Amino acid sequence: MKRRVLRQLSFLKAVTLFSLTAFGGAQGHFGMMMKTFVTKRKDITEQELLEYNAFCQLLPGASSTQIVTLIGYKRGRLPLAILTLLLWILPASLLMSALSFALEFAGKSDLQNNLFTFIKPMAVGFLVFAAFKAYTLVSGNAVARMIMAFSMIATYLLFKSPFVFPAVILLGGLTTNFSEKSSRRTIIEKRPIKWGNLVIFFLVFITAGVLSELSRKNDWQNRKAFNLFENTYRFGSIVFGGGDVLMPMMYEQYVVRPATERIQLVNKNVIRIDQNEFLTGAGMIKAIPGPTFSFSAFVGGEALKSQGKRMQVIGCVIGTIGIFLPSTLLVLFFYPVWNNLKKYPAIYRALKGINAAVVGIMAASALYLMKDISFFEVDEEVSTSFLNIGVIVGTASLLTFTKIPAPVIALICLVLGVLF
Repeated sequence: MKRRVLRQLSFLKAVTLFSLTAFGGAQGHFGMMMKTFVTKRKDITEQELLEYNAFCQLLPGASSTQIVTLIGYKRGRLPLAILTLLLWILPASLLMSALSFALEFAGKSDLQNNLFTFIKPMAVGFLVFAAFKAYTLVSGNAVARMIMAFSMIATYLLFKSPFVFPAVILLGGLTTNFSEKSSRRTIIEKRPIKWGNLVIFFLVFITAGVLSELSRKNDWQNRKAFNLFENTYRFGSIVFGGGDVLMPMMYEQYVVRPATERIQLVNKNVIRIDQNEFLTGAGMIKAIPGPTFSFSAFVGGEALKSQGKRMQVIGCVIGTIGIFLPSTLLVLFFYPVWNNLKKYPAIYRALKGINAAVVGIMAASALYLMKDISFFEVDEEVSTSFLNIGVIVGTASLLTFTKIPAPVIALICLVLGVLF
């Protein structure tokens, strides 16, 4: 018993360190997970991590958060999954909540510096490492390689479409389901389906919608708090494609929509967020570790700050709970369903194509991130351009050929940003 507790404490320590150094968004997070939880700690296998990633891409919500939650679930079922989730989301949510207060006391330009210059190339390096490791697992036949190539091209060309990820995963699964001949049934540990998670999901969804509408029609004193929870819970329930899809939806809801003539005439008490402050938060979320969906904590604080500091704090809490709760309920409900389906030959065959599609998505993500990184600029930024190449190659090499922990590599890249 004591040994089991110590092992869980070691795991939670690793999760905490991961949450403080996991830069680069969902793509960079996956590479760090591969290094931290697979290569170094062996909490899960490479195949399990690929499967978790594929499964979570099929669900709405924060995919990297769902993967981390599933790793905790595998090690210690629901209690450890919840604790893992909290340790993962709290640092980023607290930082973004603090930013909503800091904007009143510091110039927006003061919040930007060179510290994060090499975070994006570092994320590419992590992704290259993870994609190569995954490629060696699934590239055993010509069909898998064709699926990888198709998924890479389709994902790169349609990267901003929220439905490209589940679409190519499903297509990959269908392809190998019909092309493979295997009738093997996988022996799995059957897991009970927690119907309560799905009931809670829909109950909260409906209740939030009803209370939000009642507060609007009756102009309740704290109507903005009810509206905020309904908005964030709805976003967390329907968003595919991660933070790059979430932020435009929030921008439309809180910046563009309130400025329209119709809303100004009929709904003067609607939630409004200043455009410059919203964009400042959207820029900063790219530079902090942890889940991109923690941007919702900043939005929550901004949404209610006109009602005083106490309500601003409540807004940060509402933003955090509202965005992460639905995706957590969905992943904890559907994963046992997914797990139990794996015993059927059709699902076993489909998994090969699903994993191949995920590798293609990872390769496309690396290429897409490279698109915005300067490499061979012939101007005053030439040194930075070559350093970007060095960071990508160096990160991937350190991950592949050394035992240096992922957080140490992240800290090295931060120091490089300060020095150069």
